[in-house]
This record gives sequence, structure tokens and C-alpha cells, in this order.
Amino acid sequence: MKAAIINQYGDSNELSVVDDYVNPTITDDQILIKTYATSVNPIDYKARQGALKCMFNWQFPVVLGWDIAGIVVEIGDDVTDFTVGDRVFARPDMDDTGAFGSYATLMAVNADKVALMPETMSFAEAAALPLAGETALQMLNELHVTAGSKVLIQAGAGGVGIVAIQLAKALGATVATTASPENAAFVQQLGADVVIDYHQKAITDVISQYDAVLDSVGDIDAGLAVLAHGGRIVTISAKPTSEQLAAAAANNQTLLAGWLQPNGQDLAKLAAYYQNDALKIVIDAKFPFTTAGVRAAHERIESHHARGKIVIEMVAE
Repeated sequence: MKAAIINQYGDSNELSVVDDYVNPTITDDQILIKTYATSVNPIDYKARQGALKCMFNWQFPVVLGWDIAGIVVEIGDDVTDFTVGDRVFARPDMDDTGAFGSYATLMAVNADKVALMPETMSFAEAAALPLAGETALQMLNELHVTAGSKVLIQAGAGGVGIVAIQLAKALGATVATTASPENAAFVQQLGADVVIDYHQKAITDVISQYDAVLDSVGDIDAGLAVLAHGGRIVTISAKPTSEQLAAAAANNQTLLAGWLQPNGQDLAKLAAYYQNDALKIVIDAKFPFTTAGVRAAHERIESHHARGKIVIEMVAE
């Protein structure tokens, strides 16, 4: 099969698409997916740079990628919820060896991480949703966001922020977000009620007494400062310090470090939001599954100028 590999940690030039990579094999509880599209997330380029070395004992060559959309071509003996030919998407489990990520034309995925794609959803849209979408959904659950909640969602034009704003509005919350001036109208269209230009104003100058904060930029201190007594904050980009945890406890605030737990049930919920027109999937750019295309996709996300998700297409639609 074709796969994009790295043979050592480094910059985007380490990525190369090869035609003769070994095919994955499935276990009884897995399905084999022919990949039509995958997407690029910040964790991808951080892993490529070597930032995850402390978490995984990968052996080169490594295939990156944690989003997949495609068609089922084989099912394990214990799989009952899917059949060959199904259009599916998933955020697969991380491969401890690093050998089988989603930057490949075939991928073996545990069936409990997979959901059926809505008929109207394209493969590019489906590939753009799993990691960012499940993160947004699960973090809003951790924050106990409900109708009437006031929630700050940092980086509203980012992959997680785009989904989180829409889901929070669907739940009936009031949403504040941070965005650059060029993205202000965009996040308002997603549903943001308050848009803070972080270049011009501190968050604490604009909002206060919020029930919940989703921190995706590592600004825990500002999140705590705008949080009401008894509020909740979850960070997906920083490790809370002992001082921050103590400050939160003193104000009866809950400070959590969030980590995605992929599962097919949450993907099915996201699919339902999409089908009910409560969730729009925003794609910044699509790149072909070539060495140049994969490298360009990584360079695009590392620019920090993407609005929405970056997709790599194995099969163009």
C-alpha cells in the first residue's frame, strides 16, 4: 500500500510517500478501511518533530495520522456493526509501534472507534471531524455545558474551536471566543456571541463570571481569572501547575487537563449534529496524497494561519 512515512524526527522534509509499505492485518475486533481521506492535526507535526518521544517507543519508519474516512473492505470475525462497503470514519487508537497511522491507503481500526458516515457527508468532511470533533464534544461534557451556560472557547477559528462553538450553541449556551480580526466575522457566523480580539484586549477586560472555559492555547491563568466561583475549566494544551490547581480549589473551581478518549458513539453523536444542520465542517485546504502534498499540508498547519481543517485526499471526490 501507499503510506507517508518518516525515517527520523525533523521538519516537513522528513515526510515521504512510498508505494510499497506493508499492508496492515486485522484482528477479530477490527475492520480494514480503504482510506479516502485523512486530516492533519497539530499533534501530527509535533509527533514528526519528536515531541511525543516521551510517550511512545516508536520504531522507524513511522506513519503519522489520527483521522480517517473511507470504505470498509474487510471485517473481523467478531465485528457485527459494519459490513464490507460501508462508508465510515474514525479516530483510531494510537499505534504503540508508530507503524500504522492514517497517512496510508489502508488502515486496521478497532470497530468500537468507528461510526457510519451520514449519506450527505463527503469523505473530506468526515476525515476532518473525528479528532477535533470528539475533543470538542468530550470537553464540553467535562465542562457540564448546558442551556444557559456561559462558556469561553479559546481559539474559535481552530479545529477544536470551530466545532466547540457550534456544539455549545446547539446546547443553548452563551459563547465567547478569542479570534484575530480577520476571523471575527467567521466565528460569529459559527455562533459566537462575544468575540475578543486577543491582539488588542485581554480576556479579563471583556468578560467575567463565566461558568466554563475550554482552554486550547495554554492560557490557564486567564481562564481562571474569568471563571465564576464554582466554575469549571478544562485545558487541552497545558499541564496545570500546583499553584493553578490551588488557586482553582480556593475559589471552588474545577481545573482539569483534558485528553481525548476516542469512541464510535461520540462520532455517531457528531454525525447526528451534522445531519440536523447543527454542525458545519470547515475545511481550510485539501492536498493530494503525494510527497509534496503531505509536506505542504504540514507546512500549512505549522503556519498557524489555517481556518478550519487541513485534509489529505487519497481518493479525490
